[in-house]
Amino acid sequence: MIDWPNHTEAWREWRDAMQGSRMHHGWILAGKSGLGKHAFAEAAARELVGAAPSVEHHPDILLLTYGPKDEKEERKRADGKEFELARSIRISQIREMQHRLTTRPTLGDRRVVILNPADDMERNASNALLKSLEEPPKGTFFLLVTHRPAQLLPTIRSRCRILRFPLLSDEQIALMIDQEAPLVDPARREAALAAAGGSLGSALTFLEQDLSEAASLMRRLLADGDAGFEKRGQLAKAIGARPDKQRLRAIFELAQSLVAEELPNAHRQRQLALIEAHAALVKLSTQAPTFNFDAGLLAQEIGSLLARAAGASERANV
Repeated sequence: MIDWPNHTEAWREWRDAMQGSRMHHGWILAGKSGLGKHAFAEAAARELVGAAPSVEHHPDILLLTYGPKDEKEERKRADGKEFELARSIRISQIREMQHRLTTRPTLGDRRVVILNPADDMERNASNALLKSLEEPPKGTFFLLVTHRPAQLLPTIRSRCRILRFPLLSDEQIALMIDQEAPLVDPARREAALAAAGGSLGSALTFLEQDLSEAASLMRRLLADGDAGFEKRGQLAKAIGARPDKQRLRAIFELAQSLVAEELPNAHRQRQLALIEAHAALVKLSTQAPTFNFDAGLLAQEIGSLLARAAGASERANV
């Protein structure tokens, strides 16, 4: 189990609330991905329902995350086979959860629903969840894990208390990489640390996905642009012809982190270009799971945004 040094304040707020007379029923766990928010949610839920250490899967802790893509993938899951995930949390999952909430908790008087990532709910799923947040069943608590809280409906945010999870320092991430991946090559370790952007998850994903080549090309695009489109083609090849959801998320997070890394030392005009590129990358990352983008064209768009931030003359078609 990872000991997260950035959870101290969140635990203080959570336990203070637990000791109060009226525990808030809705919580948003907000922060960049890879900061241990889901681990916090599971541990906090276990405290709330009083789960014994010997109970691995507590019946009063419900987890909603990506389900199977379709009926075919659902059959694969039922058969114990690998299955393709949906791109969002669907209204059918919220409806199923709400049906379960019509019964009493199994082992006590409290129940916890964890949604992760809550910012990837379908719009109608968000509207359905809002009804539960407006009139929560007695003893029911909601933990919404989110990397992009602005993507949640304002009405959902207004009904929840927010716990914010700060970024990790480079020194903290270095120690945690040594604990989680002690045999990694030193050069790859340093590359992962440089691209982490304050997130242990980003650093470990960098190693797992082998993103060194993609990171190098992104840095070259940011530094020199790409007048001949050569680097964008190389980036598309490094990303791969059929990247899965996890790899695409890692690519977007890497690009955003490298753009943010350039900001402090950039002159005013370039800072504005970097901020514009970062915002466009965030927007594109939210659209990519929903729309059926061609992977090659998506890589070209990412490369164009980075090249534009370098001062390239062409405008990205985003």
